[in-house]
Amino acid sequence: MTTHYLPRKDRELLAWTINFLRYLYPALSRFNFPAAEYDKLTALRDDFSQKLDTATEPATRTKTSVLAKNIARAALEKALQQDVKEFLLFNRNVTDEDRDDLGLPIYKATRTPAPVATDPPDADARTPSPGRVEIDFFERGSRHKKGKPPGQHCVEIAWLLSDTPPTRWEELLHSAVDTNSPYIFSFENDQRGQRLYFALRWENTRGEKGPWSEIQSAIIP
Repeated sequence: MTTHYLPRKDRELLAWTINFLRYLYPALSRFNFPAAEYDKLTALRDDFSQKLDTATEPATRTKTSVLAKNIARAALEKALQQDVKEFLLFNRNVTDEDRDDLGLPIYKATRTPAPVATDPPDADARTPSPGRVEIDFFERGSRHKKGKPPGQHCVEIAWLLSDTPPTRWEELLHSAVDTNSPYIFSFENDQRGQRLYFALRWENTRGEKGPWSEIQSAIIP
């Protein structure tokens, strides 16, 4: 099994791991996935998250902090790859739907090439509670506002907090990925009242990306 399912960018890997652990936890017993391994992955995720923040903040970014971040990432990737191979890859209790929720590719005996999306996702923003913004994403024209187009593995969300409206998606400096709607942003109290700008695009099971949606925005409650 290849490891192309793990994102290359640091923030995307962190978002992928958060999603993976979120869907793995309630299925630990069904998958016979050891709780000790889950706890180890959680600790490695937290360590990588902390060192990533340190390595990206201008005030704390040094060669030492970047090296520490890279070491933490390597440890997290190695543990994820080992646990997926040992406990999930050939597990009969893991369905294709489970693999989709976990952010893992679905392998079939006869593989049909996954199309590249020609239309961007549609999306709605909800602000259900202070500091929380939920982005519902779905196939364009979907009556039920859920689901991904055939062959699409996840959605990529580019985003930015700004007082000035961006005009191109390249100006959205942050990114995240999610395999299931909604994507949830959680902001700090001092970020409330700021405007969140975001755009989305589909990514298929081979990592090929479709076009970006129009830039939308929401006020952080």
